[in-house]
Parts: sequence; structure tokens; C-alpha cells
Amino acid sequence: MRFDDDAELDTSEVSDVRGSRVPGGRATVGGGIAGVIALLLGLFFGVGPEELGLSEGSPEPAASSTAAEGVAASCRRGSDANAREDCRIVGVVNNVQDYWRAEFTRRGGRYQDARTVLFSERVGTACGTATSAVGPFYCPGDARVYLDLDFFGELRSRFGARGGPFAQAYVVAHEYGHHVQDLTGTLRRAQDGRQGAGSNAVRVELQADCYAGVWARHATTAPDERTGRPVLSELTEEDVRDGLDAAAAVGDDRIQERLQGRVTPESWTHGSAEQRQGWFATGYRTGDLARCDTFR
Repeated sequence: MRFDDDAELDTSEVSDVRGSRVPGGRATVGGGIAGVIALLLGLFFGVGPEELGLSEGSPEPAASSTAAEGVAASCRRGSDANAREDCRIVGVVNNVQDYWRAEFTRRGGRYQDARTVLFSERVGTACGTATSAVGPFYCPGDARVYLDLDFFGELRSRFGARGGPFAQAYVVAHEYGHHVQDLTGTLRRAQDGRQGAGSNAVRVELQADCYAGVWARHATTAPDERTGRPVLSELTEEDVRDGLDAAAAVGDDRIQERLQGRVTPESWTHGSAEQRQGWFATGYRTGDLARCDTFR
């Protein structure tokens, strides 16, 4: 996975609030066992901590950065994305949104941008206050993706994924899949409170995996509106295998087996490793949004 060295990164699509303090109050999700449980519930769930019962009860605004400009100062070009993890996330966000803008336009719609917020430890959102234990998530209340970069280490050490740049890109693309679902009205179907292998919660997650695969198929041909060239210049089959490996690592069956030593499909919220891999592969193989109907 490689970015065009000369591509201009648009850091306005990413807010860097790492090192900031969340104003007013404390998050209720801590580390240890509670943090692990929260992570398993929230991982790639697609909704914010309030819906998961992990916030204090009243939404808080996103924290404002008190540190240096972060990615805004350091992430200028594709060469920075090839060299730095945080700049890589900027490049992926740019590329993912370039694709969805073009796809919505092609279908006669209008895509609304969603900002990614890089945070550390905890963050205030329109969905409530969350800690890093929740994992990456999308908050429909403010249409933002929230991500603590330390999660990628957890993906390897806790969940056994190989990792790699495209495994990170898969995570980001999955969350933007939830944003697409929010724009199209599908996301709310996951919020009926039901769990299980055939639940809407699982179907929504698998569709977001498929959308991530669709983006991956078009990633190196999605032009930046400013330059006409794709921000992402190279994506190999090995990269795609890293994405498939990451999808499998966060399957409900793998997580349950690792955590509790048994698999309980009636409590699934995301789908099995095989399902997650399969739907990502469907999106990548076809490159067709219409093939991502997981509700059939």
C-alpha cells in the first residue's frame, strides 16, 4: 500500500485532539476487565458510546486540541503518509471520501463529508464520552469517526491480526461504511437492541465490511478532486490479504473463543470471522455497492 508521494493531503478531514483533556466530567469506561468488555461490545459497532451504554448520560462536545497542530502541521503530502502512521490515516480518509463523493454523484446523490477525530485515552462526542476501550467507532450524532491509534497495536497483540498499513485502512474504511449507512438510512436498523447471528446489528456490520471492500477495489482509481490523481497509488494483493486477516481477527466467534473459551452465536453483534471476510471479499471482488445487500 503506497500513496502518491506528491499528493496533497487534506488535513481538514481529520481533527487531531490527542493529548487534549475532555472538558467537564469523566468517562465511565475504564481499563481492565471493564475495558475489555467495552471493547468487545463497541468494536466496529458503528454507533457511539451513548447507544452502547458507556457514556455518562449527557452528550459532551468533542475535545478541542491543546497540543500543537498535529497532523495539520506534519501531514502535507503523500510522502508523509508513506512515512507516518497518523499521516497514513489522513491519506486513507482522503481517499475513502474521494471515492464516496464520486460514487454518490454517479448515483445522483450528494455525499456529506465526515471528519475523523484522532484522540488518546478519552474523547467527548455527540454520542457521549468514550475511552479508548470502546475501540474505533462512528457517531451518527455528529457524523464523525473516532479513533485512538493505539488500537492498531491492540489489533495485533490482543486479537492476533498480522496488522500492516492496509489492516489500518480497512478499519477506517469500515467506519466510513457506517457513515454511508447513516446517509442512506440503513444504520438505524442496527439500533433495535437485538443480537444474534441473524440480527440487524450483524447485518449492518457485514454491510460496512462489504462497503470497505468496494472502496478497496476502487481505491487506486478514485481521483482527488483537486489534482485529478488518486491519493493512493498502489494496493497489492498482499495488502488485501492483510485486510481480510484483520476482518477475521475481529469476528465474533474468534473474539468469544479468545475471551471466554466458547462461541455463543446468540450474542453476536458483528458476525463470524468467515462472514466478515466473505463480505469484504464480495465488495472487493465486485466493486459494486449493490452487491452489499446483507439484509436479503
